[in-house]
Formats: sequence, structure tokens, C-alpha cells
Amino acid sequence: MGAPAELESLQNLHQDLIALGEGQLRNIDKLCHEIRAHIEAFRKLLDKPQKSDASRAKLNSGTVQIDDSEYAVNKEFQESSIQLADALDLDEIHSAKLILSVQDDAELLGRSTIVSAVIAFHERRQFLLESLRMLMRNSQDPNCEEILRQQQLQFIADVLEIKDGPARNGSLFTRKCLKAMADIESWTNALAERYQGTLALGQPITPEFEEVMSFQQSSLSQQHESLGGIMTYLIKGNYTGVDDFYKLLEHLPTIERWNDMAVHHVPPLLAFTSQYGSPESGGSDQEATTLHKKIMDGRDSSTWALRNLQAAFKAWWLAEYSGWHLELHPGSSVQGVDPGAEAQKRSDAFVQALRDGAFHCTLSICSQINPDGGYDPARNGLTQYLLRDTPPLLAEASRISPFFRDILMEQVESFVNSFITNMPDTLRQFQCNEDDQRKKILGGVQPTASSTLYDQDLHLERFLVIIAYVFDRRVEAAESFWADPDSNLYGFLQWASRRQSTPRVGAFCEMLRAISRGEECATAAHHFLLDEGNASSARIRRSTSLNWAQILNELNLYSSKIRDNHTSARPPVRYNGKPNAGDIDEPESALMLECYLRLMAHICGESSVARSWLWCHDKYPIIDIMLIADLSVPPRLQACAFAMIRAMLMGKTLAMASMVWAALDTWASNLSPGTLASLRPGRAITPTICMEEVTFDALSKTFDQANEFIALLQTLLSPSSDELGLHDALPFPEQLGSAYRMSGIEPYIDFAFGRIFAPKNPLVEDPIQSRILASNVLSLAATSLATFNEDLVILANKSTVSVDTAIETSSLAAYARLHPFSRVMEWMFNDRVVAALFAAANQDVDEVAAAAPDSPSVLTVLRAIEVMNRVMDLQPTYFEIVRPLIKRQTSGHRQAVINPTLASFEDSVATHLELVANLGLYAGVGNQELAISSLKLLEKLSSSRRLNASPTPALRQQLSGNRLVGVLEQRDDLERVRTSFILAMQYDERELELGPVAPAWTIKSVMLDFLTHCLSSLSDRPNLAHAILGFTCVGTTLTIEADGAFAKRTSLFHSVVRLAADYPDGPDNNVESWSSSIRQKAMRVLSVLQASPLTSVLTMAELRAADFLFAMFLRQFIITPDTLFDGLSLRDEHFAQKDSAMALKQYLDQRSILLEYASAELRLVAAEGTATLKARILSTLFGSTTMLDGTQLPNVPVFDLLDFLGFDFPSPAPPRKTGMFDDLDFAIALESEDDTHGESTQLSLVEQLLALRLNELRKNGYLNDPLEQERALAGAEAHVAFYKLEKNLRALENVRLQTLKAWSNLLTLAIGHTDLDQDGRAALILQALQTVTPKLDRYAAESSPEAVTLGKLVQALLFQVDFKSSSLIRSKGANLADDRLSSVFRTCLQAINVPDGDVTLREVLYNICFRYLTGIARSSSTASRQRNITQTVAVSGKKTIDTICDDAYAGSGTSRVSAVLFLDALAAAAQAEKSNYIIETLARTNFIVVLVEAIRDIPSELREADAQSMLTVLVYDVWDLADFHQDIPLLLAYYDSKLALLLTLSQTRHGAAQVINAGLFQTVRDSGLFSVDPDLGISIDNGDALAKYYKLLLSVVRVIAAVVMSRGAQNQQTMDQAKQFLAENRTTVVAVFKRQARIGSAAEGSTIDVEELVELLVLLMTMTGSRTSETGKGRDDMLSVELAAAYDLKLSQLSHELAWQRHGRCSVFLLEDTLVYGISLGKSKYDIISNNARPFLSYVDLIRSASSLKDPFQLTKQHNPQGCAARFSASSAMGKGVKEGLKEMKRRDRNIEGIFKAEEVGEMGFRFAREEVEDVRGDPWRVEGKTLKDMNVED
Repeated sequence: MGAPAELESLQNLHQDLIALGEGQLRNIDKLCHEIRAHIEAFRKLLDKPQKSDASRAKLNSGTVQIDDSEYAVNKEFQESSIQLADALDLDEIHSAKLILSVQDDAELLGRSTIVSAVIAFHERRQFLLESLRMLMRNSQDPNCEEILRQQQLQFIADVLEIKDGPARNGSLFTRKCLKAMADIESWTNALAERYQGTLALGQPITPEFEEVMSFQQSSLSQQHESLGGIMTYLIKGNYTGVDDFYKLLEHLPTIERWNDMAVHHVPPLLAFTSQYGSPESGGSDQEATTLHKKIMDGRDSSTWALRNLQAAFKAWWLAEYSGWHLELHPGSSVQGVDPGAEAQKRSDAFVQALRDGAFHCTLSICSQINPDGGYDPARNGLTQYLLRDTPPLLAEASRISPFFRDILMEQVESFVNSFITNMPDTLRQFQCNEDDQRKKILGGVQPTASSTLYDQDLHLERFLVIIAYVFDRRVEAAESFWADPDSNLYGFLQWASRRQSTPRVGAFCEMLRAISRGEECATAAHHFLLDEGNASSARIRRSTSLNWAQILNELNLYSSKIRDNHTSARPPVRYNGKPNAGDIDEPESALMLECYLRLMAHICGESSVARSWLWCHDKYPIIDIMLIADLSVPPRLQACAFAMIRAMLMGKTLAMASMVWAALDTWASNLSPGTLASLRPGRAITPTICMEEVTFDALSKTFDQANEFIALLQTLLSPSSDELGLHDALPFPEQLGSAYRMSGIEPYIDFAFGRIFAPKNPLVEDPIQSRILASNVLSLAATSLATFNEDLVILANKSTVSVDTAIETSSLAAYARLHPFSRVMEWMFNDRVVAALFAAANQDVDEVAAAAPDSPSVLTVLRAIEVMNRVMDLQPTYFEIVRPLIKRQTSGHRQAVINPTLASFEDSVATHLELVANLGLYAGVGNQELAISSLKLLEKLSSSRRLNASPTPALRQQLSGNRLVGVLEQRDDLERVRTSFILAMQYDERELELGPVAPAWTIKSVMLDFLTHCLSSLSDRPNLAHAILGFTCVGTTLTIEADGAFAKRTSLFHSVVRLAADYPDGPDNNVESWSSSIRQKAMRVLSVLQASPLTSVLTMAELRAADFLFAMFLRQFIITPDTLFDGLSLRDEHFAQKDSAMALKQYLDQRSILLEYASAELRLVAAEGTATLKARILSTLFGSTTMLDGTQLPNVPVFDLLDFLGFDFPSPAPPRKTGMFDDLDFAIALESEDDTHGESTQLSLVEQLLALRLNELRKNGYLNDPLEQERALAGAEAHVAFYKLEKNLRALENVRLQTLKAWSNLLTLAIGHTDLDQDGRAALILQALQTVTPKLDRYAAESSPEAVTLGKLVQALLFQVDFKSSSLIRSKGANLADDRLSSVFRTCLQAINVPDGDVTLREVLYNICFRYLTGIARSSSTASRQRNITQTVAVSGKKTIDTICDDAYAGSGTSRVSAVLFLDALAAAAQAEKSNYIIETLARTNFIVVLVEAIRDIPSELREADAQSMLTVLVYDVWDLADFHQDIPLLLAYYDSKLALLLTLSQTRHGAAQVINAGLFQTVRDSGLFSVDPDLGISIDNGDALAKYYKLLLSVVRVIAAVVMSRGAQNQQTMDQAKQFLAENRTTVVAVFKRQARIGSAAEGSTIDVEELVELLVLLMTMTGSRTSETGKGRDDMLSVELAAAYDLKLSQLSHELAWQRHGRCSVFLLEDTLVYGISLGKSKYDIISNNARPFLSYVDLIRSASSLKDPFQLTKQHNPQGCAARFSASSAMGKGVKEGLKEMKRRDRNIEGIFKAEEVGEMGFRFAREEVEDVRGDPWRVEGKTLKDMNVED
């Protein structure tokens, strides 16, 4: 079981109510349904069944009934249930149910079941109360929609049961809430007593016990707080009665401790006070009077334990109750009394309440629950001054939630309004009394001798500060002050601003500051202060209202005193912070000045109008404020001055910052402007530098000064508003400080890091202040690093822009040297700073998780991690460029702070590896910003090969081969990190409602990015990502723990799988980029795991177990032009310019990953031989998914998943040339990013290039004209838009090509592995061709990369086609099949003709055409197709053959081989059609001459390939295949293909004539291939090399023999040339005969088969008569006696074996010539196509077999193939060729009177020989899985 279902449903309701309050809830109906489902739970509130003996007996029986199921429980379970029941005072059966429901969560989180059950119990209560509270809040929210608000009211009525029941039910529910609060108070006390008792007894406090106790205390406090809020809303909603007020008043005296639970009663108390004490609430004056008498009755006063709370309550009551006496109406219960006396009586009571601590208590509550209470020293100083005699609240009071703070402040606001409205006389009395007291004290007339200034009443000041706390950060409430100038609040504001004493001025400034938040209110406050009245000097300021004139005059007066005391000899520095009596008139003057400056800082920071007014104020320039920041003033006042300057810099320009920098530097060095002007730049003044050190030393003494000064520096270093985002200007004047030291701000950076962040002695002891300081310094560091533009260095080296002249700084070198980045980076490698940095980053994770996002602890961690991220990014630039530059330019003038032993930041991390564990834990604390920064840094660290080395033995090297994983295991944090990732990766439907702003979505996205990057960068070794995913790292391998989370499928890996399978792409059939990205990233993680050899097996097994493939295919849909991506359809013209393009890209990337995974799964299944799973996968691929239960579900078949090729987007038009940006080279921006996923353009670099050019134009005066400036900006925007669009289009093109490749591979595998018969497979192939061919036609016309992929797919499909299949020959669909195949051929021919086409594409097209031609040539029903081939080629145009010839001659690599083979197939097809078109076309293009002359170039080309040619080997004895250049085998294949084409051309009379006319014999003679005898003194040990040499000779001799036979014996010229060829190459001929006859040492033991070469030479010698010399001198002229005998024997065998066939009317050709020619033709053709050089055909054996049979039709019976599974028997195939050749001869001899053509017989022999090859081997076109293109010479 998972978490309790009720708890989960309450969590969902709670989240929906939060979303509703934030205006982000989309599904209101679902919320209403959830509320209705929990009405009964709301009614019960916190009711729970108590422990009972009956339940305990049932539990002890061993069997319990839980939710209709009966469980047998063991002793351990019983004990756990009883312990839980005792701890929670809960029924035992309910305890058992609770423990059972949390078991899985307990295991996941690593807690015991009892702890998990306690947590679940309290979480259920907390979510219930919070949901009810928010429901009530929404029902009373005036900003909520009326319809929705009415719905909420109806739900509240149902909960309170007042809809159909009595109204008093609301009162009963209120009392239930009050009782629940009392119970929680008792429970909390009991827990505290139990904890103290454990300590008292000396029992050990286990971590689990500590966790449970701490959680219960915190949770109970939150529940108590929620109940206080619920009660407040019940009271405000008029659901209560006056008796409930009495009940609360009876309970309050029992509260004994001033803690957070006491504060929780304040809002209900104030609400009751307003409800029954105010005449505006609708109550009766009788009730109010009765309550007033009871409250003011002195007899009850002693019963309150918290007397100050009682005094505060009386003051609140009197303020509300006095409203009844403002206007007495007839029937009032207070008739007949003296109004003045009653008013005085109430006033006296109010004053007495104040004396008892009413305002003290109220101010104490407001200040101590304020979130900024501990971080605002100036306000704290004023508050402490006003509360100096008040005991503070306990520490628990600070645990107030923001919602409760708002409720409380809202109720106190009601009191403020009532007091101002109902008791104005009392306010005036306060003012008069306090003024009188102050006059007496200041005048020396003191009531007693011991009276001091601190004894005066400050009630009005406290009230003003209460108002400040109440309205602070509540803009809407503060607007009530300014909304109506006639209102009581505005009147009070005017009244309070007059006749102010010094402390009251400070309090009033705080109040005015609080109600001036926001631009509108701050501007209103500014206008309020502009009313200068009659003020003429600071001495008469008290008689007028507070205004700007008074404030500025006061500051000017104080500043003047400082200037008067500022002599050339600086006064001694005071470090104790005490003011001089001569400097400050009154003890509170410093406090008043602080409040002045705070008010000014606030208004300037909020209002641009006020800020501009002050900047332009002539009487008080900013430099005078700087003079206030003197070392002789109190530190807090000095801090306020820094804050004021910082506020003035809001929205600063570079000029403003420069002015402040100059003034600040002057102040720090104690130089007067005149002194500074008299100094020459570059002059070093030691005393000045010393004074600078004194200044910094003084600033580092107190927190206030240091903190505000660091904040001021950070503001000064932040980018100015007039920057263009280029960050090319220094944030300070370039010559700053050059008069007395090296220019720059190094002293300020050194102060921040050396004195504040990492001092030798700690500056402050308070941890909060220490974190605030660290956070501010780290913010300064982050700003310094973020504003450094390292791209300027790249642009300076690679772009055409002159960066030195374009940037604002004088030079790029000065920019790199002076920018604060350089000094900050030096400090980042300082030992003390490194220690402080890691100390700031390594905080207690639980504390960080519990803290508010803007708390110092969280901000410190966040800034530290941010700085580390930036240091990691920038350290290459620093070490490689900036640091060497600094060393060259500042040698000897720069204080060294860097540790030279640190070569990289990883070296620092290596000694603080605990950071890795904390980063993983920070990712799960729920803070979005912290999680993102932590994961980014963790990504960098986990990808570092230095940090991922094997750990030391101390870090458990035996467990993990990864250093970072070893650290996590050593600290036992690995499971915690895994758990935090798992919890963050859970899918929540509410993310879809919030969209990309949902923190959970953002964290998921960054986590998946981290996993992908880490896995990709270190895929060959176990790393941190593997460990977090759930794998166990053991050495260099990964395993799965038998009982671990991975084995139980609860690991992070399985969470990622569920995200990939379940996360939607978007709502309502709309693929949204933000939603689709989660699935895409999850699938990318799985893809990386699946592709890595380290995890492939484990990943594939888990995905198969999860039925991942089938689930994903069921989710696929067909993309149509109307499909929506981010709300836009593919038809939309702006689609590619919007985020819709990214949504489409992500979806296609998902599909690509799925198709790749399907291919891998199919290969694996086929290798494993799992027939059932294979059939299931293939069924899914072809459109039907079979579920595990046998259900058949339709899905999109793989053929339809090519839908993404059905759309295109027009290429963007380049921006119009304006002459401003035309010469910019944007290539650097195009090549800067990895193009794998389409991120081909760095828009940031484009924008920076444009900004630099704009700077250039501006500096050169080209943009002085506003029109020219506008035109330039428009041109820049056009360029950015263009490259953004291009980036999107490139991304789409890349992912489309990637998806197409995956689809092609999967389709090829699916068809290749199908178990269908040949006809079924042929049908699938034809269907695939029907789908692909139109796409190939389209993309081939554009020569796009898609065409290459599609062409390769068609090629693979055609090589799987069985052209003898019945579906292609005899079935009804044969014609359709013929049309589709011929359509492919025509498409390829058209694509070959595309101008400027891609060579790679044409190569693929040649292979397709070659396969098609050779395929139909062997089919038994190809006559009609063959007749159309030549015509089809001719129709395609002459350019087709020209292009093929060009590629065959000048192509590269295998493309020219493919082109030659295609020409060979075309020539063969033309011969079959008895057409000379191909030969004539080749002759026209002079290509036959090129082919012939290529024989001459064979030796030279081999030499040029940097390898020993065969001729060179024969000469130099250096022939070794191991030394071959890689191009040699390809060259040999190219020669073979060209010679095969010549052989095909030579087999016809016309072709032979063209070959002989091209100079065949002369070319062979010039080549020298036959001119060397390999047996003369040459020893070639490499038999393969010599075999290749003889093979080359054989190829040439075949051509010669074919030419001779085609020309015939009657062509004497040819005979003479052949005879001369034999004579000239007698040595080589003799060597061949000797090797065949095994004569000589070279032939002994040789396995080289030269049989065919010998037979062809015998044939040539016989035909030319070269056996006997022309002079008749004997046989020895040509051959030796021994070789001549061998020749005679072979010739006699040939003659004898063919003698029986010499009959009939064959009068032209000798029969033996015809047969040998036919056999040779078939054999040669087969050798070229199949590329199978062995075994060679033995002509002698073949012809001998033919002669031994009386019936040649029985020839094949004697030559059945041997070893069909491995090799083809050439004799059998050729034997069938001979049989069919003889058969055709006899047929023609009988039926035709005349002569038949020998080449027809030969072609017939070739065709049937090839068919026999297929019958035996199945696929002659592949040898051991390799195509012709892939094979080398040895194959």
C-alpha cells in the first residue's frame, strides 16, 4: 500500500486551494468535487477514536479487520500498533491501519513505520485544517469571483451544518475549534514533559526520538495556528455567538507561557473584540455594554497569567467600544450618562492599560512575528528603544506562518482604525503629555532626581511604530491612507506629522515608510513631503509638519558639523559607535537621522519620481550624503547613509555610478576634492593608501556598517540601466584611484573578501548576521562574475569586428585586467576564501528545508552555489587568458592572494567532497531556485573526470569505483539523495494546471538535464547519475541489489520510466513545449542508458519488463497539418518563429528515441530467439498491439509514422542589406554550439556582434541622426529574428533527419526479421516502397540529406526483394509490383539529373538502379520490363548518362565504383533488349576511350595511393597487404568494375569495335602489366598479393578474349593485334603456363588458381594461331617443349570433348568457340556482380562433363551443388548455363535456317547461371552480410 489515501486526497485538495488563491487553478469543478468529498472530515475536525481495551484485545488476537480485509498480524506489528496508539492516544485498530498504510513510504524514506505513521497522522490533521482555513478565507475574499465565492459559502454552510440546521451549529463548531486548541496545548505540554522526563532519567535520546518529538511539536504548533485562523474566519463570517466570546475569555487566563500558541489566540480575540465591541459589526449596544463591564471589571484582572496580554486586550476593546459613544442614538443603553465623564473614564482606562503594557505587548507581537525583524538593525534599534522595559516573546513566537501574520496584522489594522477614529482626544492627550514631559526633562525640570530622558512616556511613538509594522508589505492596506484625503487615516497622517519631538520624528518616518511601499504609494508619500510649509531652518522644524525641506535641512546641518570638524588631520577613529555630544544635540538625534535616511532610502527605492527629484536637488547634492558616512558617526547611522546611497542608485546610469564611485573613493581615502585634483595620475601616496586601510578597518568592526557597505558595492557593480546587455564597460571609472594607487577597485574587492567574508578573526558571532554578511559578499562576487563578458575574447579573435574600438573600455586588455571578475577569481582560489565558501554552501539540510526562501540561511547557500557555478564556467578563460595578462601588466604591484597549487576549482572541491552530498539533498528541499543551482553545479562536478576518479580506500573503494559515489556512501547520504530525487520526480497532474511556472515541473526538468549530461559525459564508467538512478556501483561495473529499490521498481530509474510513459505532451490534443519537454528529457535519459554498454543490458531488461515499447507505441499519433503545437497548427505562417517549433522538435525527438529503442529491442529479441515477443513487437509495428491479457489494441503502424515528412517550412529570407551589418561574419555564432539536437546558432553571440557593431557606429558618429539610429536598431532586430528563425528551422531539420534515420532502420529491421513467406515479405516491401518513393522523389529534387536516408532505405529494401517471388511474377498484383519497382527506377533516374546534386545521394541512386536492373534480369518474366529500360533511360535525357560517366570517371571513393556498376548493368540490359543506345551514348561521351585508357593508368594510380603497385612489387620485391594504403582495395575494386564494364561492352560486335578502336592493345602494352615475368629472380611471399596480380591480368585477358571472339576469326586485324599481344608478352604467358603446370620453384606449393587465365590464353592462341610460328620453324618458337606438350594436351582435350557436337549447319562459328564464349561470358558476368573471385570455374572439368553425357539436359544432375549453405559451386551453375545454351542452339538449328548469334547463347548461359546461384545461395548480392560496396579485394 502507498501513502494513506485520505492523506493523499487532502494533499491534492490543499494544493488546489493554494492554486485557487494564487489564481492559477484551471479546473474548478474538480476542486468542488474534492471539497464535497471531505465535508464529513471537516465536520469531524480533529476528532479521533480514543484508545480502548476492546480494540487492543482485537489487535492482540492476531487477526484484524481493516477496510473489508482481514489481516493476520505478527507480534512485531502488534507492538508497533500499540506503541503508536499510546503515542497518539489513538484507537489500536486505527493505529494498525495507519501503520499498514505507511509501510511503503517508510521504506522509501528510510524511516521506521512508527515514525512514518506519526508523521502521516499529523500531516493528515494539518492538511485538513489548512484546507478548511483556505476554504473559509476564499469564502470571505472580496477579490474572489462572486460565483466561486458563493460556492465556497455553500460548502462552509455544509461543514457547519447551518444550511438545513440551526444557526447555533456555527457556534458549536467554533467551540470545537477552541477545544481543539486547548487539547493541542495540553498535548504540547505533555510532549515537553515527556522529553524533560527522558533527560531527567538519563535515558539516551535517539535520533529517531528526537525527530519524532521535534516534528510533533512543530506540527502541533502549525495545527494550533490553523485553528486560530479558522476561528478568526468563523468570527468574521458571523458564524459565532457572544457566548463563544465568553468561552475564549474564560480560556485566555489559563495561558501561562508567552509563546507562539499564546499569539495564536490574538486574531480570534481581536476579531471578537471588533465583532462585539464595534457598532459597525451589527451587534447591539446592550451586548457591548455587558461585555464592557465584564472586561473592565477589576475583579477578574488577577486571573490572567499574561498581564500584558490582558492590558493589550483592554486597549483593543476600548478602542472598539468607544465607537458606541461617538453618536448616541435614541434607544441606546448609555442614555442618561455624562458623555464627557464616560469619555474621560475610558481614556483613563486606556492610559492605565498602556501603563500595564498594552502597546508594549502589541508592538512586541508585531515586531517579533515580522519576517524582517532580525535582519533590519535600524528598525530593530528603534523598536528596542521603545520596548526597552518589555520582556520579549519566547523563541517559538518566530514560527508564525505568513498567512497567520497577515490575519493578525489585518486584525491589528482594525484596532488602529478604531483607535484613530473613536479616541482622537486620547491621541491628542498623549501628544500633549509627552511634549510636556520632554520640555521639562530637556529644560532641567525633572519630576524626580532620578528621572531621565528615558523615563518619558512614548505611547504615541509606539502607536506609530505599530502602524508601521501593521501596514508594512501590505500595499492594498496602505493605499487606504492615500485613497481619500478627507479620511480619518489621512487626517491622522497630517496631524502626526506636526509638532514632532525627536523620537516621534523617527517613529513617524517608520510609519510613513511602511505606508509608502510600491511606486504609487511612494510617489504619494513624496508629494506629501513636498509640502514645505513655512520651514526656514532646522531650528524651527518642530513647529511645522515633516517634509523634505525639514529632512534635508536636518541632514545638511549634521553634515555641516562633520565638514567643520573634517580637518587635514583626520580625527581619531571611534570604534565603540558612541556619538559625540557636540555632533548630536539630543540622545535620540542619531535615531532620528537614521529614520530620516531610512525613509529617504525607501521612497527613493520605490519611487522613480522621488529619486529623480533628489538627484536634481541643487541645495543638497549626493556628495554631502557621502560626507555623512564619516567614521566619527554612529555605525548604524553610517549604515543608513550607505543604504540611502544604494537607494539613489536604483535604475542608475553609468554616469551616476561613476560619480558615486569617485565620491566613495575620495571618502575612503580621506581626500578632499581639491587635494585629489592636485595629484597627478599614477602618483603613489603611501599616507593615502594607509588612510584607505584605516577606513576599511573601521568599516569591518561592526555588522551594520560592513553589511550596508558591501550591499552598496554590490549595487555599484550591478549593470547600469543604459547598458545594452553587452557588459563591455567597466562598472566604475577606468582611472579610479590612479592618482595614488593602481587604478581599479581591487581595495574594495579585497575588503569584501579579506576582511568581511574570510577574515582572520570572525567579524560577528551572531549566526544570522554572519550569514547575511556572507550572502551579501557572495552576491557581490556573483555580480562581478556575471557581468564579465568572456565572449568578447572569442569575438576579438574570430570576428571581423574591432572589439578594442567597439567596447566602452579603452581596450580589451584593460577590460580583462580591471574588471572585478579578475580579482574575484583570484580570491576564489585563496585558501581562507575557499574554506569560507564551502562553509557557506554546506549548511544543515534540514534547517535549509525548513527556512523561508528569502531567509539568510537559504540565500547564503544559494549565493555560494551560484558563485561556484560561475567559477566553474569562467575558470578556463581566467587561467588561459586573464591571469597571464594580469601577470604581464601588474607584476610586482598586485598583492598575491591566490594559492598557486590550485590548478582548477575542482582541486578545491576535491578537499570538500561533502558538498556533493549536500547538493543532492538541496535538490529535494522544495526550493526551486536552490534546486536549480544545486543541480547545475552537481552536473558540472559529476561530469568532471578528475572528481570521478576511483576513491581512496578510506572511501570504500571496494564498494564503488567512483570518488563522488564513494563520498555519498561513506556519509550514508546516498539513499537520502536518491529519495529526494525520487520524490521530486513524482508526476502530479497539478503541474499541468500551473504549466511551466510550477516549481515541481522546473525541478523535474533540471534533474533530467543533470542525469542526461552526467550519463553522456561519463558513459564508460559508473558515475553519480548511475548511483542516484538506483544502480549499484561496484568497481567499474554496475549491478542491481537483490533487495534494493531498483529490484523493487521503486528507484529513480523507474520514476523516469513512468515519466516517459505517463507524462502528457499537453492538454486537449495540443502538444505544448514545456509539457512535452519532460517526456522528451526522460526518454533521452533512457536512450543514453540503453545505448551505453555499461547499462544497456540492465536497461533493456527493465524496459521490457515494463512493456515500455508497447505503451509508447499506443501513445503515438499521426501528425497532420491541423495538429496543434503550442496552440499553432503546422499551417500557421508564424509556426517556425514561435515556441511551436520547439514543441514539434521535442515531439519528434521523442519519436526518434522510441524508434531507436524499438530497433534495439528487435535486434535483441531476434538474437535471443524469443519468437513470441518478436511476433508481439512486429504486430505492434504493423498496427496492432497485443496486451498481456490478450487484448488487441490498434496503434499507428510504422508505415504511417513517416508523417513528419509531410510538412516543410520556407527558408527565411536574409535581412535586407543596409550597409551597417553586411560585412559581419556570423559564422562564429553558427559553429559555436553542438549541432546534435539542433542548437545550431548561439543567438547571444549574434546579439553581441550586432551590439558591438552598433557601438562602432555610435562612436564613429553614424547614429547621431535619430532616423539612422532607428534604422540601425531595426536592422539589428531583423538579424536577430532571422537567426532565431534559422535556428528553429535547423533544429527541426536535424531532428527530422534523425527521426527519419531511426524510422528507416526500424522499417528495414522489421521487414528483414518478419516470419512471413517470400510473398508476404514482398508485399511489405512494396508497401514500404509505395510510402517512401514519393518522399524520395520530392527530397531528391532538393538534394537534401533526407533524400540520402530515403535512398539508403530503398536500397536496403530492394536488396531484400526476391524478384522470383510469385507476388512479383505470377500473382494478380504482379503488374502493380512491376509498376512500383519501375517507379523507383524512374525516380532515381530523375534524381540523378538534378543539377548540382549531392554525390552521396547519386551513389545511393546508382546502387538502387543497379539492384533493380540485375534483379529484373534474373526474373523468369522480365521481357516486358527489359524492353522498356533503354527507352526509360533515353527518355530521362542525355544528361543522365553524362552525369553517370562523370561520376564514374571523376567520382571519389565508392561512388565511382557504383557509377561504373550501374553503367555495366545498363549495358547488359541494353544487350538483352538488342539495343546499341548505351554503347553509342558512351562512345559519344568518349567514355569508352576513358575506360580503355584507364588500363594504362593502373600502375601510376597505385603508386599515387602511396602503396606498392603490383608492378613495383615485381621490381622491388615489396608486396605486402599489411602495408597497403587503405585506398588500394578500393582502387582494385574500381579497376575490376571498369574492366567488367569493358567486358560487357566487348560482348557485342558494335561494342567490341568501339573498344578495339579505343586502342585496347596499345593501352595494355603501355600499362606494362604483362611486361614482367614474376618468376625471374623474384620471390613474392605474399600469396594473396600475387593472386590479386593474376586476377588483374585475368580481367584484362577477359576483355581481350571477348573482343577477339566478338570480332570473329574473319577480322584479321583483330587477330593480328591479339597475336602480337601474345608475342609481346611471351614471358608472362610462359610464366602463367608454368604456374598452371606446376613447373619451377615459384609454382611449387602455390595455391593460386590460374586455370581460367590459362584457358583464355589457350583460346587466344588457338584463335590467332599463335601456337606455331609464322615461319613454320616449330613449336618451340612460342613455348618450350614441356609447356608445348601441356598446351597440346589441353587443346586435344577441348577438341575431343567437343567433337560429338560438330554437326548441323553451323558454318560460321566453330562450336567450341561458341560454347567457350558463352561459358566465359556467364562466368565473367557472375564474377563481377557477385564479387566472388573463388572458386574459379574450371572450364576443362565443365566441358569434360558436358561431353560425357549423351543428353546435355541431364548435365545438372551430375553437378548438384556441394555445401549450399556456405559456398556456391561454380561448376553446377555454369553447367546449367551450358545446358540451356546447347538447348537454345538445337532449337534454333531446327527452326531457323541460317546463322545464330553466339552472344545470345552466352547471355542465356549467364542468365541461367545466375538463377542457379540464387537457388543455391539465396542471395548472390550479399556475401556474409556485406554488400559489394563494403567488400574488399580478399572477399
